Amino acid sequence: MPCCSSDACASTTGSSHRFRRVLWVVLVINAGMFIAEIAAGMLAGSAALQADALDFLADATNYAISLTVLGMTLRWRAGAAWVKGASMGVFGLWVMGTVIWHAMHGSVPHAPTMGVVGTLALVMNVICLVLLTAFREGDANMRSVWICSRNDVVANLAVLLAAFGVFGTGTGWPDFIVAALMAGLALHGAGQIVWAATREWRSASSMTIPAPGATK
Repeated sequence: MPCCSSDACASTTGSSHRFRRVLWVVLVINAGMFIAEIAAGMLAGSAALQADALDFLADATNYAISLTVLGMTLRWRAGAAWVKGASMGVFGLWVMGTVIWHAMHGSVPHAPTMGVVGTLALVMNVICLVLLTAFREGDANMRSVWICSRNDVVANLAVLLAAFGVFGTGTGWPDFIVAALMAGLALHGAGQIVWAATREWRSASSMTIPAPGATK
């Protein structure tokens, strides 16, 4: 970590009042957008919107986990980050299954709804990303929060492209393709988070093992 390598320093940074306030703000934004976007996605028949809505739900849950482990030891924070990475991977696999289902049924989503809701989601996620950027160089738990937000902005841009594609082609394939790309992005981000969390977990564990011959 750039500021220092001690667990105490990282814990102090993660427990800052500013970071806690920011987490509460982005948690509320993501929970609200999940409700709005899942309803719009179902009404529009859009796999991409439904995938993005579930991403909002996953992020809201992850932010709640981050709030829970603030101030705890590096091992606890690394464990929380590992859980978040694993859940992101499950989300990616679920989205891939949704894409296959919609493709098999030949669904054609409502492009205007995708555009309006996708734009709103993009604005909300840009706000979250700006708020979280200051914490992107922290421990695995803090980095995982920023990675989730960064992925969301990319996903929202892709949803808007899908809306234009559906409108222009009159088919659902742009929606399916974008949803599949979102699943791939989620799986990639999950790998990053799990790898960093595993390294920090091992580092924290090694610090608790006494050296050979050391007195207890």
